[in-house]
Amino acid sequence: MWYNFLIMDIIITIFTLVVLLFSIAIHEVAHGSIALSLGDPTAKDAGRLTLNPLKHLDLVGSVLVPMFLWWSGLPMFAWAKPVPINPYNFRDQKWGNLKVSIAGPAANFLVAVFFGLSLRFFSEYLSAAVLTLFSIIVIYNFLLGIFNLIPIPPLDGHHVLFAFLPERMSNIKTFLRRYSLLLLMIFFLFGGGNLVFFTAEFLYALVLGL
Repeated sequence: MWYNFLIMDIIITIFTLVVLLFSIAIHEVAHGSIALSLGDPTAKDAGRLTLNPLKHLDLVGSVLVPMFLWWSGLPMFAWAKPVPINPYNFRDQKWGNLKVSIAGPAANFLVAVFFGLSLRFFSEYLSAAVLTLFSIIVIYNFLLGIFNLIPIPPLDGHHVLFAFLPERMSNIKTFLRRYSLLLLMIFFLFGGGNLVFFTAEFLYALVLGL
């Protein structure tokens, strides 16, 4: 019956939202934890080193945007409040920003690989509901990791890029900071979103051996 499909759709939507919120929390905690290990307690002092998603919620990125995407029938996506970081506290002033920036996407990739390998090797022991949940965890953590590595501010990838740009190319840093919103719009307008999804699906298939 049609209402069975409706109920299943609602359950999957709730699963997806919960997965998104916890995946974002893991991403932000990873940033803050590495910052703390480098000598910066800012995130800890702000109470952000917790996996409680409520501590990381952004009204627009964590609530309104996911609801709009779901209502529009589009793939659900979200973001959280960035954890506060003070790079001047880092013991490693040269590579501290790079380490903190990579930590978030790396955490998402580790989560995706862990649950992906669980699906690959233990799927026969898992129920259909758990298989669906694990699949959502894998694909969305790959999506978050890849998306955040785009080298455009304020995404983590721009810190990675800036860490390797020589000082004589500071004009590129200025350009990216000044036109970041426009560049992100152009990126998605010309199919960047499809590239992110394609890459996530490729990694999903690779880890699961499909």
